[in-house]
Amino acid sequence: MPKILYGIQATGNGHITRALEIIPELKKYGSVDLLLSGSHSEIKIPYDIKYKFKGLGFVFGKNGGIDYWRTFLQFKVKNLREEISNFPIEKYDLVISDFEPVSAWASRIKKLDCIGLSNQCVTLHPKSPKPKNVDWLGKFVLENYAPTSHNYGLHFKSFDKNIFTPIIPKEIRKTTIQNKNHITVYLPSYSDKKILKVLKNITEIEFHIFSKHSNKIYQEKNLNFFPIDKTSFQKSMTESNGVVCNAGFGATSEALFLNKKLLVVPMKGQIEQKYNAAMLQSMGVKKIKKFKENKLDEIADWIENGKSSKVNFPDNAQTIISTIVNNHL
Repeated sequence: MPKILYGIQATGNGHITRALEIIPELKKYGSVDLLLSGSHSEIKIPYDIKYKFKGLGFVFGKNGGIDYWRTFLQFKVKNLREEISNFPIEKYDLVISDFEPVSAWASRIKKLDCIGLSNQCVTLHPKSPKPKNVDWLGKFVLENYAPTSHNYGLHFKSFDKNIFTPIIPKEIRKTTIQNKNHITVYLPSYSDKKILKVLKNITEIEFHIFSKHSNKIYQEKNLNFFPIDKTSFQKSMTESNGVVCNAGFGATSEALFLNKKLLVVPMKGQIEQKYNAAMLQSMGVKKIKKFKENKLDEIADWIENGKSSKVNFPDNAQTIISTIVNNHL
């Protein structure tokens, strides 16, 4: 039986959500070992994790971006080097990396194939819409964070060979879409205090705010705060009037699939989110640079007049994995 390694990035929840769809498909073709690096996801994987590494993760801040100081404090170059150099990558017949650096760099060093399956690996594609200002340092990091030999990209549109539309969770596909006239908010790089400061000025609609900085449910007038929980978040989004979130790939894809109007706030210091936002804008999605009080008029106008963007995201996890396996195993 072929041995397959699946490396999963655990900084943020989107990679984990996607993995839950990918893992059952991989298991059809061989024995699958899971490698998880990073520790900033609230979603649990109901499978045995063979390897758990600190990897090269980021810490979310509270002012719209990455907390670089806390990220620096937790980053141990020696540990990462040892994780990569000691990893037994050669014992696997197929290695797939979802923007996961240990599996990618271990393959690169030993000159073995590593298959990239992520949004990040196609973000810089020549045919993809670009932001006005290119962060060249960020571009360099994106290109070298988890280098792969072959790429199967995920984006909001399929615009080239081996670029697929998003993998949408089965529970989202099967849900009954409703509109209970609330706005679902997920901005993990902003503190509750900063979100409250902006949204307290909009009183005519209810908000469901999913917070990375609180472990309890509480309410401030029409603002309802919840800790991150996959089931509660998906239910809120399915029943919402619209979704406000960063320009990461997972939540935006699900909101588009659910035909919800979408307002994105790209996270500072995350170049892939700038590229995602450029693509989303080309599809009619509203973008604001920062979530601050001086954007209140734009936010209120979007709530009143924003429109959803039509998409076609077929159920494609089986197709993607069979394509990879047929080409590389």
